[in-house]
Amino acid sequence: MPDFRMLPTRAQELRISRRQILAGAAALGIGGASYLALRDLGSPPGPAALDVGAQITSSPRNGPLRCVASNIVDQAGEKVTLTGVSWFGMETGTFCPHGLWARNWQQMLDQIVQTGFNTIRLPYSNQLFDSASIPTGIDFTKNADLQGLKGIEIMDRIIAGAGQRGLKVILDRHRPDAYAQSPLWYTNRVSEDRWIADWVMLAKRYRTEASVIGADLHNEPHGQATWGDGNKSTDWRLAAERAGNAILAENPAWLIVVEGIEHVDNDWYWWGGNLMGARRFPVRLRSQDKLVYSAHDYGPGVSWQAWFSAPDFPNNLPHIWQTHWAYLQQEGIAPVWMGEFGGRSMGGDPEGVWQRTLVSFLKKGGISYAYWCWNPDSGDTGGILEQDWTTVDRAKMDILSAYQWPLLGRAAAKP
Repeated sequence: MPDFRMLPTRAQELRISRRQILAGAAALGIGGASYLALRDLGSPPGPAALDVGAQITSSPRNGPLRCVASNIVDQAGEKVTLTGVSWFGMETGTFCPHGLWARNWQQMLDQIVQTGFNTIRLPYSNQLFDSASIPTGIDFTKNADLQGLKGIEIMDRIIAGAGQRGLKVILDRHRPDAYAQSPLWYTNRVSEDRWIADWVMLAKRYRTEASVIGADLHNEPHGQATWGDGNKSTDWRLAAERAGNAILAENPAWLIVVEGIEHVDNDWYWWGGNLMGARRFPVRLRSQDKLVYSAHDYGPGVSWQAWFSAPDFPNNLPHIWQTHWAYLQQEGIAPVWMGEFGGRSMGGDPEGVWQRTLVSFLKKGGISYAYWCWNPDSGDTGGILEQDWTTVDRAKMDILSAYQWPLLGRAAAKP
């Protein structure tokens, strides 16, 4: 088995660059956080509030999803696969998805559909909901309908527009504030109570919005995060149960997505990627058929690891993946959603070989995913779009298009 213990220092150093804003809004000055009481968030739009394309007709695939063994299934019991992409920005100081300084938001959604994705992972921060958080980095000559809206009202628009195009949305609590990820689900400024209350608010707000199908509870637990040791202040498994059950009490339709941690005992892996503890200590929800585990996995473009230079690379990768997260899917324990993976290269270099091997592994195992990311301004991975925010990276799509599932609101052919 490769030595994973060298991972934390390098991964922590480089993961920051994957979250930096490298274009457009990077230079914007954002005021300090003010974790005020929630107030005046506005009401979500009604069914007729937007006119952004033809409404997808009702079908079993538009109903609530659930899990049977390691499959995500629709109301008819048919397996569905989420093959999506993250579109980030609402978790940053712009308080809106990135790229709206360059394009219209509806055209962006149209292109996500055109490139074959069926799901959007939509990151946010709790700071988004503060009254002092004003969306910036938007060209209102291209997005006039967003002028004057709060961040959560822009979220409403994106979600409604996604649903009208047949896209599903998984909300991702990516950060507590606009400045950095946190190892644990709470900080000295954003309490666990605030974290759960915001999730319950969103669950209630989007209870009748069929396009929202799940909650990715906290992005990339790491550092002091533990799994199964019973320590209320660090045990991510117990925290996920508290938040997940609170969400399901308000909105029983959603899937509850629980990421891994960084290390279990002395086995170190990617932030959010280590699910080894779930075998002995599974997450327990009031509706167990709503549980989806999630892992993140990256290549040498984010941080070089020993397994990338092993003599048997890339044949060693499936065993590493099976050990840390894929066993849950392979053994029929629960579905796994590869919530993040990505990189700049799809070529013959180690990063490209890693990416192509992972896509093949996901396809063979029927594992859902959200690619990181749609945006070109992710520092060490790039995105599906090139720097002009319009041109598609064909090398990436040539690989990903081999494993894409149809929109869940339309008849599915076997991939």
